Amino acid sequence: MSAFIQQLPALIGVVIGALGSYLAIVRGDRARFRREQRARWDEQRLAVYADYARSLKKSVTLTYRVASYLGNDPHPHPLSPQEAEPLLAEATLARDPSGETLILLGSPEVVERARAWVVGVMEMEQFLREGTRDPQAWQTLLERQRAGREGYYAAVRNDLALPPGHSARWPLSPVRPA
Repeated sequence: MSAFIQQLPALIGVVIGALGSYLAIVRGDRARFRREQRARWDEQRLAVYADYARSLKKSVTLTYRVASYLGNDPHPHPLSPQEAEPLLAEATLARDPSGETLILLGSPEVVERARAWVVGVMEMEQFLREGTRDPQAWQTLLERQRAGREGYYAAVRNDLALPPGHSARWPLSPVRPA
């Protein structure tokens, strides 16, 4: 029995070492799994955020064109309200599913900023449906929409831990007559 007792500390050391190695490997695997899962969800959320922005931007571009037709905006490609109506309806239908996905996967801050942006776009659409011809009021709506977009992008960057980005406010130089 004394030979066994002499070997017991070594045997206990081996068991403790094996148990420690096992626990270290399990903790490492769990941490790696969480990192990979977080990265997958970040990729998914980025795709959802970008898809929502693209779908909303379609509506925005169409409103610019209709506003140009009504004399409210300098967009170079005017579009009559009659021609724009089916395109606006299509853009609105396309943004609904991306909005639902955004609500499902987006952070509360991003969803709230998306709501503020889309409300601004909806106000622009309403302004044009009424056939309003008021460039000053249109500029106010444009600024509200641009602030909504800027807030949305800032919230997305914050949610995904991205560095700050560009405001996307690009002043255009006045066009000189030829």
